[in-house]
Amino acid sequence: MSLGWQQLHTLIGIEPTESSESVYTGIGSLNDAGPEDVSFLGNTRYQPQLAETKAGVVLVPVGEFVVPDDCRLITVANPSASFSKLIAFFQSKASSFIPGVSLGAHVAESAALDPRLVQVSPGAVIEAGAQIGRGTIIGAGCLVGRDVKIGEDCLLHPGSIVRERCSLGNRVILQPGCVIGSDGYGFELVNGRHQKVAQVGIVEIQDDVEVGANSCIDRARFGKTIIGEGTKIDNLVQVAHNVRTGKHCLLVAQCGLAGSSSLGNYVTMAAQSGLAGHLEVADETVISAKSALMKSVTKPGVYMGMPARPMAGEQRKMAAIARLPKLREELQELKKKLEELTGE
Repeated sequence: MSLGWQQLHTLIGIEPTESSESVYTGIGSLNDAGPEDVSFLGNTRYQPQLAETKAGVVLVPVGEFVVPDDCRLITVANPSASFSKLIAFFQSKASSFIPGVSLGAHVAESAALDPRLVQVSPGAVIEAGAQIGRGTIIGAGCLVGRDVKIGEDCLLHPGSIVRERCSLGNRVILQPGCVIGSDGYGFELVNGRHQKVAQVGIVEIQDDVEVGANSCIDRARFGKTIIGEGTKIDNLVQVAHNVRTGKHCLLVAQCGLAGSSSLGNYVTMAAQSGLAGHLEVADETVISAKSALMKSVTKPGVYMGMPARPMAGEQRKMAAIARLPKLREELQELKKKLEELTGE
């Protein structure tokens, strides 16, 4: 697969400032790319690598940069985003899409799919009543439960599970080992024993969502657990029953959302952050790493700490705590001087 100079510019959405017959056959980092590869400068601290790169062309932000004589630069507003388009081109799902149902797969007779338009890999199980949209790939060892609905152009990596009656929109990606629609964590203490509370709802995942490896999204006790359009979920994330996320949220590794919590649009939960149950979080809020939110947030901002509070105040507290050893030394000196003056 190759990419010409004009096609490269068209793909990233800009007009070329010069003509060229150059053709590029791959992508790579500044250190690894060769003369026929495209690379990018995503962070200006990597300028030393740019000055020594062997890449044929590099996407860069606005500015002045030193490069080898045989390297060309293309200026773009967001090099990382533009480079992602090139990744999609060179490693597109279309290049690996092989329609058909493998002999090693089990597909129930009542499942609705067109073998000419989907790919079902060895070891996959598609149960009765499931519906699979065109262009979707079901990876090896996946389970698609009873009456599940999966939209078009989805990609279920090996070992992912979508349990009964849950639904996926279009262009949803499930990484290996994630579980959609496991039972919510619900128990009642009756006569000294924990009795399971039935979880009869579903999970609804909207368009363009990605769920990371070994992440779990629990079905609702009743009703729906909803993951909003464009939301990206990292590995090892726990989303409990009846949670609702808005559109384009980011849930980073090992964060957890307790039951019936609700996120607005464009909310970010950083790594290992937590959200207590039945809380609401305003649009565009950021919960920083290892923070625990214990109250609803009505005003967007960055929150940190345990319990999480507005970042500015928490940083002042941390700065004050860091000064305590020095203050203690100063206090001891003052005490010593006072004792000398008073003779006590």
